[in-house]
Amino acid sequence: MISFSSNLFNLFLIIINCLFQNATSNNNNNDKVPYYVPSSGGGKSLNRVPPTGLGEPLNVIISARSSSEVLTDSGFENYAKSIGFSQECLGLHLGDLQSANLGDGNGWLNETKLYRQDYGDPLLGSCIESLIGGNHFRYWRQNGTKAPSGALFLTVSSEEDLKKAHTIIPNGYNLGRDRLVRNATESNTTFGNRKYSTKVQYVGGMLAPGSVGVNHGISQDGKVAVLTVTAIPKFPSNKNPRPKLLKEPQVNITTGTVIVHHIVT
Repeated sequence: MISFSSNLFNLFLIIINCLFQNATSNNNNNDKVPYYVPSSGGGKSLNRVPPTGLGEPLNVIISARSSSEVLTDSGFENYAKSIGFSQECLGLHLGDLQSANLGDGNGWLNETKLYRQDYGDPLLGSCIESLIGGNHFRYWRQNGTKAPSGALFLTVSSEEDLKKAHTIIPNGYNLGRDRLVRNATESNTTFGNRKYSTKVQYVGGMLAPGSVGVNHGISQDGKVAVLTVTAIPKFPSNKNPRPKLLKEPQVNITTGTVIVHHIVT
């Protein structure tokens, strides 16, 4: 009986080790180029917002040294949900698509997808953001032949509510970036069967500080947050701990009324 229990325990350890190796096998990307500076290949670190001709800063990069699964569309969606962002309300997109040139030889391409702050509800929370405003981001993948890093470039900002036509709030580019980074790095984040550890490094030189050419004429500090995300296994659970958005509204819906509470820290 003791021998059987010991063998069973050893088998359990082998399974755990295999799961860990499978989850971390995609993390050996330290020898990869984390990203290429867009301007080095003729690109820009401001995207293009039609029809204004102005742009929004590409102020967050998901480094190519992240776990490979995070750099795929489905893997990135899961990661985004772990830090409090979900797809647009009911999967519907209104308004013009924005484009970016990442200097990888692909020229100006439309956004891959837009994610909105989901206020703790990955199914319908982005609908609330569409009404009352909050954080949101668009992203592009740097994968052309001139700069095939695979890194993801994000334009992150905090916006006004629907009544104010989703214009960017004062200092909204810096605030949007910093709120996303805070949610991602304060502690490990989880969604579904994945846990994520995120490290951040701020770099300068890609974006010129100020408001020249920036949409809405809102100044930004020129800093880009480079995130390196490591995915690790998590056993299935009925709970999906998600970060509280500090000093952001939490939303409860009762009898059709949106009640907004603020977390005081």
